[in-house]
Formats: sequence, structure tokens, C-alpha cells
Amino acid sequence: MHTVAVLALDQVIPFDLSTPIEVFARTRLPDGRPGYQVRVCAEQPDIDAGTFRLRAPWGLDGLQDADTIIVPGTADPTAPLSPAVRDALRTAAEDGTRIASICSGAFPLAATGLLDGLRATTHWIAAGLLAAAHPAIEVDPDVLYVDNGQILTSAGAAAGLDLCLHMIRGDYGSAVAADAARLSVVPLEREGGQAQFIVHDHIPTPRGSALEPLLTWLQDNLSRDLTLADIAAQAGFSTRTLIRHFREQTGVTPLQWLHRARIRQAQHLLETTRHSVERIGAQVGFGSPTAFRDRFRRTTGVSPHTYRRSFS
Repeated sequence: MHTVAVLALDQVIPFDLSTPIEVFARTRLPDGRPGYQVRVCAEQPDIDAGTFRLRAPWGLDGLQDADTIIVPGTADPTAPLSPAVRDALRTAAEDGTRIASICSGAFPLAATGLLDGLRATTHWIAAGLLAAAHPAIEVDPDVLYVDNGQILTSAGAAAGLDLCLHMIRGDYGSAVAADAARLSVVPLEREGGQAQFIVHDHIPTPRGSALEPLLTWLQDNLSRDLTLADIAAQAGFSTRTLIRHFREQTGVTPLQWLHRARIRQAQHLLETTRHSVERIGAQVGFGSPTAFRDRFRRTTGVSPHTYRRSFS
């Protein structure tokens, strides 16, 4: 039987810990036999899980003969990884064990060096931190999971469920994976990536700064066909000075800021109104439905119709 070892680190996120336990433990083969044996392993038996403490029945020796190791996320992804855990994961990888991380579990996995030179993902809110801390990793913040063969990573929360179902499908086929998905009351595959969930907040602009009234004006005039020259004239700057000030204070160009503001407003309208996609595109300042759909898909990873089905 395929053995899945779930590694419980200190400050483990309970949702990330329970997801692989529940999904793999409930997986059944066509003849009714269990598809997996699941064990929870930890360096120390007493684990801090935030709102409660848990006792792990297996030590790190439980990783040695596992077929798959899952590394759930932790509340502090920057916490140092103990040498014992690092060595156990590296030894398992050398032995050919499949290792997968969920959410911020990518950070302890990255600390072993096993993600160096690979593409990986994590929760979108921590993707920048992972990329900065581990420049040898190609961090992709726009996907639900990344499968490199032996090493896999997933985005946050429910994306861990997507990754578990993906592994079940690889181990036992689509029929077994579909049955596991039905037990979890989720689709076997979801459209789009985690980009559709990302909140593209603008970098805060200091109150009283030269740009504050301009950003308010832009937000109030999203439906207008604005050019860079229009924005510069409203601000009383040359276009070159405007771009420089925008980059310094928001990290993006004026038109990039405008596009993101329009898409954010479109998301709100798709969630809260029954207006047609064409009408919403016009309301937020896109000259044609095609331009709106293209920009929306580039920003969120899904079409306006798919976004509405997911969030309305």
C-alpha cells in the first residue's frame, strides 16, 4: 500500500495538515481497499498548531519508508528549519520519495535546497517573499500547483486539495481520483489558477502626497477613455515626470495602475450585479468587449464569465 507521511512542523496550519490526511485516508480503490496508509510525523511528539496542540504518533523515522511526504504550511514561513528535518527530507529525496508542499510549506521545502532550479508556487500573498528569500527558485504565483515529477508544490488553502487529487489521479487513475473528489465535494479539476483569487492592491500612497488627489480622480473616472497625456494634464506634470512619480510611489506606471483599478472594479460588478459582461467592460472604461475580456484574462487568469460563476 502507498504510504503518505504528513510532516507536522511547529506552528503547522491545521487546514493544511488536515487536507492530505482526510483526502488520502478516504481514498478507496475500485475493489474497496484503501489506496493509502497515512501517518503524521514530527520531530518532537508535541506540536504547536496555533489554536490547539497535537501529538504526532510518528517521529522523523516515519519518513524513511514513506512513498510520499507532504509538508503542510506553517504560520511563520521564515522560521528556521531544524537540521534534523532538513536532513530527513533530503535523504528521502535522494531515496526517490515524492515530496509535496502545501501553501507556505514551500518555505521549509525550499530551505532544504530541493526546490533550487525548479518552478514552484506557494500562497499568493507569500510568493514575493519566497522569491526574494530563494532566488534560485522560479516562483510562479499564478497557478494552483506545480508538478516537477518528484517534487511538487501547491498554492494556499484549497489548492492543497487540488494537489492531493492530482497525485491520486497519477497514482490510481481518474476514476479513483474522481471518487475522492466526490467525497470531498469538490471538482476534480478547477478552471484557472490562483490569479483569480489574488487581490491586486496598489502600493499605499502616503497621505498628502502629490499623487493622492490624482489617484482619487482616476478612481472616479475609470469609465473615461483616458490617455497618459490626459492623466499628466490632470496632475499638472509632464508625462515623463508623471511616470517617474508613479513608479516611485506606487511601483507601477500610470496606465498599469489604471488597468488594475478597472479590473478590480469589474470584479466587484461581476460579483454584485447581473449586468452583462459587455456592459461591465464599458462601465470600467474598455473600448470593446474583446479588449475587456483579454485584459481580464491576463490579469486574473480566467474569463469574466468563469470569474462570475466562481464568485457571484
